[in-house]
Amino acid sequence: MSTAPAAPWRRPAPTTGQRRADAWIALAVAVLALFDLALARSTGAFPFGTPPSLAEQIWWSLAVTVPLVWRRRWPVATTVVISVAFIAGQARAIPLTNLPSGALFAALYTLGAWGPDRRTAGRVRIGVIVAMFAWLGLALALRIDDLSAVAFTGAAGPVPPLLAAIINGVLFNVLFFGFAYYFGELSWLAARREHELRTQAEELRRSRAEAAERAVIGERVRIARELHDVVAHHVSVMGVQAAACRRVFDRDREKAGTALAAIEQTARTAVDELRRMLGVLRDPGGAETVRSAAAGVEQVAELVENAREAGLTATVGVYGEPVPLPRSVSQAAYRIVQEAVTNTVKHAGATVLDVRIRYLARELEVDVSDDGRSGKPPGGGGLGLIGMRERVAAHDGVLEAGHRPEGGFRVRARIPLARERSA
Repeated sequence: MSTAPAAPWRRPAPTTGQRRADAWIALAVAVLALFDLALARSTGAFPFGTPPSLAEQIWWSLAVTVPLVWRRRWPVATTVVISVAFIAGQARAIPLTNLPSGALFAALYTLGAWGPDRRTAGRVRIGVIVAMFAWLGLALALRIDDLSAVAFTGAAGPVPPLLAAIINGVLFNVLFFGFAYYFGELSWLAARREHELRTQAEELRRSRAEAAERAVIGERVRIARELHDVVAHHVSVMGVQAAACRRVFDRDREKAGTALAAIEQTARTAVDELRRMLGVLRDPGGAETVRSAAAGVEQVAELVENAREAGLTATVGVYGEPVPLPRSVSQAAYRIVQEAVTNTVKHAGATVLDVRIRYLARELEVDVSDDGRSGKPPGGGGLGLIGMRERVAAHDGVLEAGHRPEGGFRVRARIPLARERSA
């Protein structure tokens, strides 16, 4: 499946504050350029020849500096306008020196830093630099005779004075335009990296929020499963005991008393289990303590005893050599047996219940079967069977649940032990 390439990053347009700052900077540069022009006129230094009228000199000085107002909003147009005005002003012998040169530098830098189209920004900058060097070469060629006639008083170096002046001018312009290009590109790269960092930080924030939400959902599912296992089992046993008590209450008070005692004990056990679960909800930091105190496979006999008290012929068998189990495996096995016993008491209409715990070479097998005559699967396909599958899947085990050919229902779970032991 192919995906469209991501669009190249474009620097966001300047903010209102940045445009306002550009306007103030352009105004300050224009004023200083006029002051620089006044100083040049006062010294009488006109390197490009006799200048035109004062009004025209002011006009070209402003033409080179004022466009800086739009340098970040329209960087391409600003750079082109300032470059053309700079060359035209020098061609008209305007003494454009310090401030106008700084305006040209700022325009080239801004185009590199803010140009929305990188290809266009690069081409325009290179075109302007080439044009500037072409103009420099043309100006030198036109004034070579005048420069040759200049007496370089005090010249004592190994390089001819005229050649040294030309090399110095070329070197200055190489550094001038090179720095403008380099720092503009560097600014754009820094802005892109800042954008990428912000994007990654936002993605990380969303990822953390999603992970936290998944953790909350997972914990809710776990708590719901625990509550279902605890409440459904004990309430089902109490319901069966209450029904038995009601049937024999008038005929056999002793059996009724035994049933009531079982109901009382089961209710207390259910309350204790609920208190442990509520402890997890009230104090998340104590979750591990509560889990470590939860029932395990060693309490399976109590479940079978409850089934006997509910009127079933129930047996439990442990096969193989018992080995220490990880707490999570022991608890999962206990909950699976608990749910299967609850379903048998509640739904199956069974008279016989058989629970077997097998310690195999690399697995723990839990096998619960009954002789129920109900055609309805235990749990009715509800939370009970789903909870058992979730518990087994959490340990990469296998769960089989279904009707037996000889009648009744069987739940068998196999939980691997080899990886648990090596963990």
